[in-house]
Parts: sequence; C-alpha cells; structure tokens
Amino acid sequence: MSLKKWVVLSAAGSALLLAGCQNAKADNTNAAGATWSRMEKDNITSMDPSKAVDGISAQAITDTMEGLYRYGGTDLQPGLAKSIVKPTHQGTVYTFKLRSAKWSNGDPVTAQDFVYGWRRTIDPKTKSQYTYLYTGIKNADAIMAGKKKPATLGVKALDQHTFQVTLDHPIPYFNTMLASFFFYPENAKVIAKYGKQYGTKASTLVSNGPYILKNWNGSSTSWQEVKNPTYWNAKKVHIKQINVTAIKDASTAMNLFQSGKLDDAIISGDQAAQAKAMPDYKGLKQTATTYLQLNEKTEPAFKNTKIRQAISHALDRDEFIKKVLQNGSVAATGFTPIGLAKDPTTGKDFNQEAAATTKQYSTHDTALAKKLWTDGLAETGKKSITTTLLVGDGTSDKKTAEYIQNALETALPGMHVNVSAVPAKTKQDREFSGDFGMDLSGWIADFPDPITFLDCMTSDNTYNQGKWSNAQYDKLIKESKTTYATQPAKRWQVLLQAQKLLTQDQGMIPLYQTVEAHLVNKKISGMTYGPTNYYNFVGAKIK
Repeated sequence: MSLKKWVVLSAAGSALLLAGCQNAKADNTNAAGATWSRMEKDNITSMDPSKAVDGISAQAITDTMEGLYRYGGTDLQPGLAKSIVKPTHQGTVYTFKLRSAKWSNGDPVTAQDFVYGWRRTIDPKTKSQYTYLYTGIKNADAIMAGKKKPATLGVKALDQHTFQVTLDHPIPYFNTMLASFFFYPENAKVIAKYGKQYGTKASTLVSNGPYILKNWNGSSTSWQEVKNPTYWNAKKVHIKQINVTAIKDASTAMNLFQSGKLDDAIISGDQAAQAKAMPDYKGLKQTATTYLQLNEKTEPAFKNTKIRQAISHALDRDEFIKKVLQNGSVAATGFTPIGLAKDPTTGKDFNQEAAATTKQYSTHDTALAKKLWTDGLAETGKKSITTTLLVGDGTSDKKTAEYIQNALETALPGMHVNVSAVPAKTKQDREFSGDFGMDLSGWIADFPDPITFLDCMTSDNTYNQGKWSNAQYDKLIKESKTTYATQPAKRWQVLLQAQKLLTQDQGMIPLYQTVEAHLVNKKISGMTYGPTNYYNFVGAKIK
C-alpha cells in the first residue's frame, strides 16, 4: 500500500498476545485443516476499503476481499475479472467481464458493486485518503473538487457481469492499480445496514475474498481469517484458517516463533541480527521507504531548504541500520525504492538512475550539516529550533527516535528534539491533523510504478502532511500523467526530473528502504509476496 502508510514496529507484548498465539498453536497439528499463525506489528485500524490507510488493514482486506485483479508474486492475475483487459478507444476505455461470484452473505457480486464502491470512495463525504489515485478517470478531479456529483464518475455497469471504466486520458499503469483495495467492489446493502459501523468490527463486514474475518472488534490484538466457502476460487484456498496476533516487540515475536506458537514472525534489532544464521530466516526486501516529514506549517523554519538539507546530512543512515535496525535494510538515497520499476528503454532501475545525480544529498557529513544549519538559521532569523518527533509506540520506533534525537542534537547547535511515541491509530490521526513537528513516516508501493511514491509529495496530496510545496515538481508530476502518459521514454525522464528535484530540495528526508526480517516456518509452500508487499495465500499449502 501501499497504499498506504507504512506502519513501523510498535511497543511491547503482553500476556494477552501470548494467549492468542497459544490458542492458534492447537490447530497447527492438524495437517488436513491446517492453520497458519502469523503476526502484525499493530492492530487493524479499519476494514472499510474506502477508508483504510495502513498496511496492516490492507493485508487483512486483501485476505478477505477480491477486486478485479490479484497479484500472485510479481504476476498480475485475474481476480473477479475473467482476464487482464486491454483498453480500447486509444487507451481510454476498459471493459471488464466479471466472473459469477458471491459475497459471504449469499448476495451476487455484480458490476454495480464496483460502480457503487468506486463512487463511494471518491465521494468527498466519505473522506477517503486515496481519492487522488482516481485522477484520470472521467470526471474524477471535478468530483473531488465538489464541482460534479459522484454519479458522474466514468464508471458504469453495462450488465450484471460487465463493468466499464472511461478515462480522461490513457494511464499506462492503470491495470496495475486495480489489484489495490481502494478499487474493490462494495456491497451497498450491507453498508446501508451498518452505516458508520461498517468496517469497524468483523460483525459489520461481508467478504467476497479467500477468507472471512472473525473475532475482531475494532481494537482486538488478535483475530482470525477463516476460509470463505463462497469465494469463487475456493478450491485453491488450502489453508483453512489464518490466526493473526498484533505483537509490538521483536523479542516477544522471536520467542513465540521458537516455541512453535508463531509460523511467521517479524523481528528487528538484536533479534534480527541473531536470526540471520537461522535456517528459518528470510529477509523480505520491500518496495517501502521510511522517511522524515518536516511540518512546514507548525515550524515555518522547516520551509528553509538549507535547514532541511542540514537535517539530512546530520544522519548517518548506514550506522543507524547497522546498529539499530540490524535487519539488512538499505540506506535510502531518494523517495522511490530500489526494485520498483525499470527504465523502459535501458532496463536500469529507477532509483539507481536517479541516485547517480542525487545521492550526495543523503550523505553523512556533519561539517556540511553544521554550515547549512547555521546559514539556514540566519536566513530564518532564528537561533534555535525546538520540535516534536512523532513516532509509533514500539521498540523499533523508540530506538529510531532516540538515534535521530541524538544525531540531530549533537550535530546541529540549537536543535532540540522531543519525542512523542503513540499507538498507530493515534499517530495516523495526528499525521492527518498536522499535529507534529517531525514525523517518522513510511510509504509502501500501491503498484509498481514510480508515480505511486512521487505523486504523494505534490502540494495538494493528503499524504504530503509536512506541506512541502514546489510548483515545478507539481508540474512535472502532472505532465507524467497527461502530456507524456503514452510516451514511456519521455515520461520516464520527467519522473527522474521530479525525483531529482524532490531529493535536492529534501521535500522529505529519506532514511532507509525496508528489508523486513522474518522467521518463517518452512512447512508452507505456494505463499507469494507481491510488488505491493502483501502476502497472497491463494494456492498456499501447509505440509
């Protein structure tokens, strides 16, 4: 999602978490009806596809819902659509023939469910944070601006099993977007029944995907996903139950894995360093970037480019990864991560092409940092800056905050950093309300194209919570979507220019690309991990 905001590791575990994992263990001995016990770093915040914003919720929605397509590893595969559609009318019309499928309450899944879901997501009343991804669909921008009604969106049901989308202009990556949950169908009858309660607990949901969510009340620290017998591809769902527990401490996670109470544990720090020699260790290199947002609204001095650059140069990313994370993550040289997309002409990685001219902006250089800082303070008329760094309440986040706090206060005279560590839901609320000075943020790919990262730093994007703004950057992003949308080579160069501008200006301060350290039970086969960093359990089996 990445959708989605990347949720960084949160605080210590409890006896309740242990109890949840112990309950999960009993089913693992039954091979015929085997369960899989895994963890998340925090709780689900919403199961409403129109409102979810974090990767944990997105994984649960991906497990329990189905859209037009689904990723099986790196392959885009048909989901409810019978095939991968090629557009007509010069790349502006997509016509999807849908399978016969049912919701878990027995209702048929129809083309009208897609029409309803997409209109609901883009309706300003819904307050979805992902409406910007609808840009390019006919009338989407006018609807977001309140100038047209959601009913005018370029989507329609030609019949019960034919869904058609009309674009304002070609979008070369449009198909790849459609595997993401914010383009899923929604059941209007169920949403009307539960109103504001829809998606807030398992009892207010209806599923059309591989699993049905159970025992989640909105704040649960554990939940179950049980095989959905009405799923159109149920014969390929071999794992009958997935038990998930929110575990906020890497030491607890490792202990539970070693005692057989978890089949997939996420670890970091000392535990990750120890685990690298273990046969069950697996490092998942993710298309995810962790970075700092500097809030230019609450601290006007952060508008100064030299101050932002000074903060970047004060951070030793390699030392931080080696001593704090210890999970094999990669120092980030820009917003867009390695492995996301390749040059359509040369086949070179986007990140590496961009870094050739911008990597100097993320080097550790305390002398340069101090000079830029001193000059920046003089330009803003300030002698010092006191700010609050917002992070999650977990072990890894807290250690990251301590490192950043120490590095900045040591290298930059007059810099004072207070740390505010809060639960994931509180952190999200504060990010969207702008209640922070600095924010430890993360972004994970929603689809495999550089625009999924670069778009969210435009001036009016809801995820640009630091309020950095650059008119030339906005122009380049717009051109990549319109003027050069059907000219791959030129579009690529425009996106490289945008990445270079963002990095030079340090509109966001890149820290690292995540390699998430896992311990995974080898009894599973067929479980895939897609370019948007979600597991796909369809086709997976337990020995």
